Amino acid sequence: MQDSPGRDTRIALDLALTLRHDGHGSVADDLADPAGLTAWVTDHPVLVPDGEGFTADASALTAVRDVRAAARALFARAVRPGEPSPADAARLLPVPEAVRRLNEAAARTPMVPVLAWSCTDAPVVRAAPAQGARTDLAAALAQAVIGFLAGPDRQRLRACHAPRCVRYFLKEHPRQEWCKPSCGNRARVARHQERQRRTA
Repeated sequence: MQDSPGRDTRIALDLALTLRHDGHGSVADDLADPAGLTAWVTDHPVLVPDGEGFTADASALTAVRDVRAAARALFARAVRPGEPSPADAARLLPVPEAVRRLNEAAARTPMVPVLAWSCTDAPVVRAAPAQGARTDLAAALAQAVIGFLAGPDRQRLRACHAPRCVRYFLKEHPRQEWCKPSCGNRARVARHQERQRRTA
């Protein structure tokens, strides 16, 4: 078993997973409109300091969707030589464009290191917005994606290739091939049906 993923990893994966299979052969987008982004941020209160009071507008939605597109393009690169998620295979941003978008988004909120050191714990450094800087949602997401891609969890990133799945996941053990057991079941059923079809 691997260590639990860090905060940046969880945020980056959660952002990528806002594109998912809809159960009917298509891809559903949880960030299709500002209301979807508002609901997603409400479900992820650690993203912005006042997450419970956050209401998305069209510009925030566009900025977050740009970060997600960049993240998924770079996830597709990270899983090489494996195939990317089928949701991305035909519409990936070029890697230099994806890197540029992430870096530009991340720079919108200047971050500084902040030391926390209680009497009983070891010192911990975390990033925080510079004094007077307002947290930008897309910037926070871009910084999390960058932290994930530059960290050790990136080596465990895989695209699930079960029928109808478009998810990325972290491989938890050497034999894991799918993001969740239901995807493994669908893949085994599909292989069985293919064998039956060929022998018929």
